[in-house]
Amino acid sequence: MKIPEKLKYTNDHEWIRVDGEIATVGITDFAQDELGDIVYVEIETKGEEISKDDVFCTVEAVKTVSDLFMPLSGIVEEVNGDLEENPEVVNEDCYGKGWMIKIKLANNQDELDELLTAKQYKTVIGD
Repeated sequence: MKIPEKLKYTNDHEWIRVDGEIATVGITDFAQDELGDIVYVEIETKGEEISKDDVFCTVEAVKTVSDLFMPLSGIVEEVNGDLEENPEVVNEDCYGKGWMIKIKLANNQDELDELLTAKQYKTVIGD
């Protein structure tokens, strides 16, 4: 199970990479493995301001449908359009080409401080 040290994580299995005012968000290796083969990713939040813990995306897998939750408040600046045609990329490269959204962060240092380190996330998934 891959859990990159440089990322932050949520208890709901989203990862986030912060680069200045922009953050990239996706689901973890654990999450994509639990979901199984992903067949559809629906992201209709581009341009919207979304609060922490609100739904930003729905992922449909062979086994189930799952909502994804914002790890930090912000405006959805960009969605990964490649996932429309190739949702399986999330299974193949969840931390790279399988990213889901990029958000412009609000002034939310408190929210950022609440995210989990890789070590803390490993505890959440029992690794």
